[in-house]
Amino acid sequence: MLDIKLIRTNPDQFREGLKAKKADTSLIDKVLELDARRRELTGETEQLKARKNEVSKLIPRKMKAGENADDLKAESKEIGPKLKGLEESLRQTEEEQQDILLRLPNMPHDTVPRGMDETANETVREWGDKPSFESEPKTHWDLGTALGVLDLERGARISGSGYYVLKGDLARLERALIAWMIDIHTKKNGYTEIAPPYIVTRDTMRGTGQLPKFEDDLYGMDDNSVFLIPTAEVPVTNLHAGEILSANDLPIKYCAHTPCFRREAGSYGKEVRGITRVHQFNKVEMVQYALPEKSYDVLEDLTRNATELLEALGLHYRVLSLCTGDLSFGAAKCYDLEVWAPGMNLYLEVSSCSNFEDFQARRMNLRFRREQGAKPEFAHTLNGSGLALPRLLIALLETCQQPDGSIALPPVLHPWFGGERIAPTP
Repeated sequence: MLDIKLIRTNPDQFREGLKAKKADTSLIDKVLELDARRRELTGETEQLKARKNEVSKLIPRKMKAGENADDLKAESKEIGPKLKGLEESLRQTEEEQQDILLRLPNMPHDTVPRGMDETANETVREWGDKPSFESEPKTHWDLGTALGVLDLERGARISGSGYYVLKGDLARLERALIAWMIDIHTKKNGYTEIAPPYIVTRDTMRGTGQLPKFEDDLYGMDDNSVFLIPTAEVPVTNLHAGEILSANDLPIKYCAHTPCFRREAGSYGKEVRGITRVHQFNKVEMVQYALPEKSYDVLEDLTRNATELLEALGLHYRVLSLCTGDLSFGAAKCYDLEVWAPGMNLYLEVSSCSNFEDFQARRMNLRFRREQGAKPEFAHTLNGSGLALPRLLIALLETCQQPDGSIALPPVLHPWFGGERIAPTP
């Protein structure tokens, strides 16, 4: 959530930020109008409360002195309904202002490329070379079906479109990848593993920015009082909601593996086939809480934690700095990590590493103190996939395919998988 005090101080800056993110700039005028009305009503309410207290004290004094207090009694009776009306108007104004503030996106950082869509994204760097093949590489859906390890038909039959079934070695490979990634994050990179709930409250969804804007994209239950998580970011970032941390403890680094549930699995072109865009998938997520002045260094660190996994797997990838028009609702800056899928002949996003600055922290009241007795400040929150399945499986299947139809797995995975390749079933 944005700081209304900053909006009040420099509204043009926020109008420009909304325009860069393709959001409605008139919302700034609306929220400032409501803010002025709220402050006016607050002043009137406080004045009337003060007068009510004053009259309540004067009435017994006059009566004790034998003076007529009828005028004060009449005024006291009038104050009650007026005060109730003012308080109701103030409550409605505050709710309306809060609703708009919750729907305003975060402002892009100065280093974010300016542009209206993905064509303005900037390639920061690439690693490795695209693999070459003697013949045209096969797609993951052809490879998985031929190997008997991917069942798209039965996945759709039991759950509908956008679902799939992993079988045998491919299910084992996904499990091995998750364990390997979690161990790298915890043993090498200093993250603490979290096993969070997969169902969260509205307040929790609101804290990370999924509500109210994206409610239609979520799987809600019990009249949308609780939701299946769209990513581990939601429960893990909310772990310290409402708390005041110590600056000495920052950065705090968490990682978690969870399934993710999303209604919006819209796809196009080649991505309509296979397991590229689905409603349920597994992901390992990284979350960090950081000091404001250190958060952009933390973003680079978190991004490296993700790219090092791709390099260990020997997969060609590129890092994109997303432009303002392609930036997510809550992110101030984001790097997308895209891995090459030779069978599909395109790049697939396997991680988005984002700095939200204090946008989420304000929504969930997550603060820290620099020293004992110091005024609490809002922390900065960051997250990134480390990494997301099933697109990582797609890249491995299509990159590591062999002429005989088998999949020669990267050596780093051999101990975790318990073998060197996925071979056709005899």
